[in-house]
Amino acid sequence: MLSDEATPVVRATLPVVGAAIGEIAELFYRKLFDAHPELLRDLFNRGNQANGEQRQALAGSIAAFAGMLLERPDTRPDAMLARIAHKHASLGISSDQYKVVHRHLFAAIAEVLGDAVTPSVAAAWDEVYWLMANALIAIEARLYERAGVAEGEVWRRMVVTGRRQETPDAISLTLRPADGDGPAGAFRPGQYVSVGVRLADGARQIRQYSLSGAPGLAEWRITVKRVADGAGPDGEVSTWLHAHAAPGDVLEVSAPFGDLVLPAGDGPLLLASAGIGGTPMLAMLHRLAADRAAGGPARRVVVVHADREPGHHAHRAELRRLVEELPRAELHLWYEAGADAVDGHHEGGRAVVRRGRADLGAVALPEGLTAYLCGPLPFMRAVRGDLLRRGVPAEAVRYEVFSPDLWRA
Repeated sequence: MLSDEATPVVRATLPVVGAAIGEIAELFYRKLFDAHPELLRDLFNRGNQANGEQRQALAGSIAAFAGMLLERPDTRPDAMLARIAHKHASLGISSDQYKVVHRHLFAAIAEVLGDAVTPSVAAAWDEVYWLMANALIAIEARLYERAGVAEGEVWRRMVVTGRRQETPDAISLTLRPADGDGPAGAFRPGQYVSVGVRLADGARQIRQYSLSGAPGLAEWRITVKRVADGAGPDGEVSTWLHAHAAPGDVLEVSAPFGDLVLPAGDGPLLLASAGIGGTPMLAMLHRLAADRAAGGPARRVVVVHADREPGHHAHRAELRRLVEELPRAELHLWYEAGADAVDGHHEGGRAVVRRGRADLGAVALPEGLTAYLCGPLPFMRAVRGDLLRRGVPAEAVRYEVFSPDLWRA
């Protein structure tokens, strides 16, 4: 909660800071990387820096947090904070790094806004920053404790035990601890891991990939879609993995994190995905199928997936098999091309295949559902809008993104 002294100052200056936050974020990252070039080389995603998405996400999160402090002073935006904290934990961020960010961020604010940054303005926005930073530090500390690791010590060496070509641009890799000491470990269905690779120029770049296999097995599975053609930093890690990762190779992999996880209970679910966003849904369906086989509840599950064409739909046969194992599940597939060649019902039945883009207006939704979304941001925005218009409460719609979270930017 903002102090009584800071609240009117933040309220009065939020329009000015908000209008300049993009410029502030750009200058902040320039100052940060000038002082600490190793952060860009070995921690931050160079692709997201090059295309500007990280700057937009930082600007959006700060402005959104400040706005929420003013609009709902007695609550905390836990959903937004949790998503950021899980991503930070998967990168091994430590509490000391928030002090580094603070120093360069406030230098950027002072430089961009100039004389408008009076002592009272600086103090009020300092309060905003540390409310957000300390909340994240506390959440991340709990995540590290839950993972059984010291702060930031999330990495371990894992050996690639198998590789499978799923589609022309997607591969699956199975992983096991390189020391051979036991299974890969538990994870909650829907979680992801970070993978760090050392590139040809010496940089250590990190990307996140959902755990797409069944929880509880001795090995983990990730599915990696090659981004673009790897000509720029956007796809350099996925391109490296496609070109080099093979059985016997050792990768640096984090503990599992992510808060888009399968809820307990027997409530109805909507699992909506597009493209490679279907991977966390697979882990959820594996768990649902295992629970059902063990005598658990037969939950109502509506699965929606959209893709370019059947040949580019990774794990298509596995998805259909898992839905068939759930007596109260149904599958709705949309393909922009090639839908007529897919074996399935085009009207009625538990598996429906349609041509074009996903349209939830064609799907009967159960009352009281919890929706989980993963895929490109335009897809998730469209699906969320459809759900809200159909009366699904906003708090019942959850999502995961693997680029910077631009939802609020």
